[in-house]
Amino acid sequence: MQSLEPSSSSPVLLNIGGKKYATTVETLTQREPDSMLAAMFSGRHKLPHHATTGMVFVDRDGKHFRHVLNWLRDGAIPVLSESEYQQLLREAEYYQLLGLADYVNERLGWKKVDNSEAELTRKDVIKCIQAQRVRFRGVNLSGLDLSKLDLSEVNFGYACIKNTNFSCANLYKAKFGHVEASSSSFRNANLRECEFIGANLQESILDGANLRSANLQDACLTQCSFIETDLHSAHLQTANLTGANLKGANLEAANLKGAKLSGTNLQGANLQRAYMREVDLRETQLTGAKLGGANLLGAIR
Repeated sequence: MQSLEPSSSSPVLLNIGGKKYATTVETLTQREPDSMLAAMFSGRHKLPHHATTGMVFVDRDGKHFRHVLNWLRDGAIPVLSESEYQQLLREAEYYQLLGLADYVNERLGWKKVDNSEAELTRKDVIKCIQAQRVRFRGVNLSGLDLSKLDLSEVNFGYACIKNTNFSCANLYKAKFGHVEASSSSFRNANLRECEFIGANLQESILDGANLRSANLQDACLTQCSFIETDLHSAHLQTANLTGANLKGANLEAANLKGAKLSGTNLQGANLQRAYMREVDLRETQLTGAKLGGANLLGAIR
């Protein structure tokens, strides 16, 4: 029996029901830290390894484990038939991957959100966040004033938070995957390392917010206001920033690959070392923008 070192870059060799996979400790522990896989490879437990191959064996169907790994790596959900989604759901539930299970349930049409009115009050939310673990997955919080609250690491996945006020709130590492958050306010909020994959933030206000290393991949950010917002090292791949106002924003080392920037205001923005390969900048306002070291290979200007 060997003890697995919890280094995030440690390689892991897996044998899932006879199918072999290679990944890292970071992949298995970061996206779903409360899962069975995260617990197994946290370094707290001794795991049996094959004497010659060093593989860890898990007695499960290996067919869908590639989808499990793609979810843990990139938050990716495959296009499958209904029966295959049901099989993947069983695997997600076995590994206690609650985020993946929610996404699969959404694809199966088993979860619906009522967008008519908020299901909780501000007082209810305050009571909830006093608990050790907080999830507002799929909950309707539309129109609530949640400003200045400590909502760090809270999971809002699939929630409806239209016209919700998060101004000056601490939302460090909060998860907003696929939320409906149009016309909400995140002014001066701490959104560092937050996840907004596939979120709809249309016409929301994020002026002065801290979005360092946040993941906004595939998010709808049309007509959003990011004036003087800190987006250093943010992931904005294939995000829709059409008509967004990023005047004076800090986008240093941000990844804008495939982002839509038609009519986007980047006047005075810091785009140094930003990844902007093959981005269409013809209708983008760049007056006074800092582009030193930016990767503009193939960009259309």
